[in-house]
Amino acid sequence: MPALTGLLTIMEKAARKAGGKLRRDFGEIEHLQVSQKGPADFVSKADERAEDTIFRELEIARPDWGFLMEEGGEIAGAEGKPRFIVDPLDGTSNFLHGIPHFAISIAVQDPKPDGSGWGDIFAGLVYNPITDESFWAERGKGAWLGNRRLRVSARRQLNEALIATGTPYKGHGDFDEWAKIFGTIGPSVAGIRRFGAASLDLAWLAAGRYDGFWESGLSPWDTAAGCLLVREAGGFVTDYRGRSPHIADVQVLAANDILHSKLHKLLVGAIK
Repeated sequence: MPALTGLLTIMEKAARKAGGKLRRDFGEIEHLQVSQKGPADFVSKADERAEDTIFRELEIARPDWGFLMEEGGEIAGAEGKPRFIVDPLDGTSNFLHGIPHFAISIAVQDPKPDGSGWGDIFAGLVYNPITDESFWAERGKGAWLGNRRLRVSARRQLNEALIATGTPYKGHGDFDEWAKIFGTIGPSVAGIRRFGAASLDLAWLAAGRYDGFWESGLSPWDTAAGCLLVREAGGFVTDYRGRSPHIADVQVLAANDILHSKLHKLLVGAIK
């Protein structure tokens, strides 16, 4: 296996430091479930603390790089330098309800050479503080879970495929579109799962646990690291029109090559 580069070592150190704090905070959630105020305020503070920890660790190591963060927004770096894309707590609702399925996602995006915007994702890490699993990838070097090389599943038949998704909820997402896609894909596959953390959905797809994934209405910090993981594990990530943006977030369809083609055909037929 390739050793973690200096950059990924920095990213993992930041994620593990924040993850330790999230684990401790998660331990308090059960006690807060019965309080009248509820745990929502506590969780928002836990989210902010985790992001602050990651930001401080990464800023010390790369002081001239930029940031795009879920809570803190965009912080410009020096001209021509990459930026970190950070989600300090993907799966906030799970965390809030005491469900142990959430992650920290950190990616690095290069600027385009001509200075016209942002280009490829160069490195990505998705860390699950509960299971202590660290999924990581670097462009051209494959995707890894610790020291194990990851490959997307080799399944070719839809009726054998387990597909992950995210569902719309109050104030978020297109219920009609999702229902049409679900109604078309659901009867064709072995099962559909909705676990509530897109970064982990994509990491698990890269690891071959899931065979496909679709969702819309996400943000760059939800999927930046996961897109690289899937691609470096041999999978395809596109939008619903089959285009391959650097970060698929507004629309995401991911799978191995054969299943991606089959799922894309179903999806397009559902929403045309």
